[in-house]
Amino acid sequence: MNHEASNDNPYTRGIAQFVSGLSYDAIPAEVKTRIKLLMLDSLGCALYGADLEWSQMLQKTLTRIDSSRTCNVWGTDLKLSAPHAALINGTQVQGFELDDVHRAGVLHVGAVVLPSLISITEMNPGMSGKEFITAAVAGYEIGPRVGLCMRPDHIAQGWHSGATLGVFSSAAGAARALKLDVDKTVHALGIAGTQSAGLMAAQYGAMVKRMHAGRASQSGLYGALIAESGFTGIVNVLESEYGGFCTTFSRSHDRFDLKELTAGFGSVWQTMGVALKFYACVGSNHTTLDAIREMQAEKLFGAKDVKKISIHGSQVTMDHVGWKYVPQGLTSAQLNLPYCIATWLLDGDCFVDQFTDAMVADPARMKLSEIVEVHHDDAITKLGAKMRHKVRVEVFLNDGTRMERTVESARGSEYKFASESDIVEKFEKLAVKALPKSQVEQLRDAMLGLDKLDDATKLAQLLGKH
Repeated sequence: MNHEASNDNPYTRGIAQFVSGLSYDAIPAEVKTRIKLLMLDSLGCALYGADLEWSQMLQKTLTRIDSSRTCNVWGTDLKLSAPHAALINGTQVQGFELDDVHRAGVLHVGAVVLPSLISITEMNPGMSGKEFITAAVAGYEIGPRVGLCMRPDHIAQGWHSGATLGVFSSAAGAARALKLDVDKTVHALGIAGTQSAGLMAAQYGAMVKRMHAGRASQSGLYGALIAESGFTGIVNVLESEYGGFCTTFSRSHDRFDLKELTAGFGSVWQTMGVALKFYACVGSNHTTLDAIREMQAEKLFGAKDVKKISIHGSQVTMDHVGWKYVPQGLTSAQLNLPYCIATWLLDGDCFVDQFTDAMVADPARMKLSEIVEVHHDDAITKLGAKMRHKVRVEVFLNDGTRMERTVESARGSEYKFASESDIVEKFEKLAVKALPKSQVEQLRDAMLGLDKLDDATKLAQLLGKH
């Protein structure tokens, strides 16, 4: 097979130019405000995740094999090397399906950007809060653009997009934090991109699904650190006709759009497209839960009143969350739409207390999940990535009542973004599981006042248990 060699890289280099040249003053005020709230939310998720079984397994294993004591494992008194700390901290952020998501780009952004970025502040103290914000924005802007380029077919093909796309967000944020020039940023992206991996089969109960974000954050960190030393990567990692990211991770050329990689730099800010979660389950389930919640406000009903529920959604919704529920662990419970609907109808909530090992095979939830049907609606699929979570939900009650609600965007989404008070409340509720209330309050104030910090290393210090 003949593959013509070419190093043309207008898109990879375009990303590198944006990342390397981004300044604090160039970032709009609303983006600076938004990213502080997004990062606060991610840190709360990580602190809640510190005590979870899979997080503790990683903590114990990596502490045993890594004698470095440089970077904090958040919510604990442990310290590890920067790459291993990033691996665990990213796992903790994404550890309980509580963290942010850029729905159109299909990426949990904070889980891949913050672990590598905060590790760099610990290795190189003295980064100002403004520089930290600038590096974070660089990271938050890139991964979603790669996701928009790849379109929903990427995840439908079986790739776990948070893992595959995440390396680019992590590398971009880390490269900007290290103040790499354009050429070295190209190499950072090229080193990170070749490490990209993650399989969606992990959603059916495997703990490794929780680790995908941490691994992506670690890969991006490696990319930036190694590129800083002069090590080279694939300079056209996104464009290469043979073995490039886009051609390799998509079925055909008409299933990705390279122009999305650099579209709108400086005028369209993908950071504003990141949504927050107020249910402890995968983002694809949130619009349906909102629809049921809204219908219950119109006519009160519970589990005993419902005969059948039909959800009509995109192909991605069908494939990602619409499968018949089989108890295989907390991961499968948090990703499965019928299970989450049953949980909501029985408990009136779908947050952290609703997902325990004891509930995974709960007979009441199992039985109730069987009345839920998930159907593909081709008209919704044709609306594209930005509407992939749109659902039309029909509820049939035992008394003969039929109710219907269409929801395009979930509570906490970029279209219905949460208030600062709601985000702070969620952060504090999660963070106090790992840290004393007074330290949680200091961390909250440090993040919300990040632009005034002389040294962003304070964030890392406040994330450790003392």
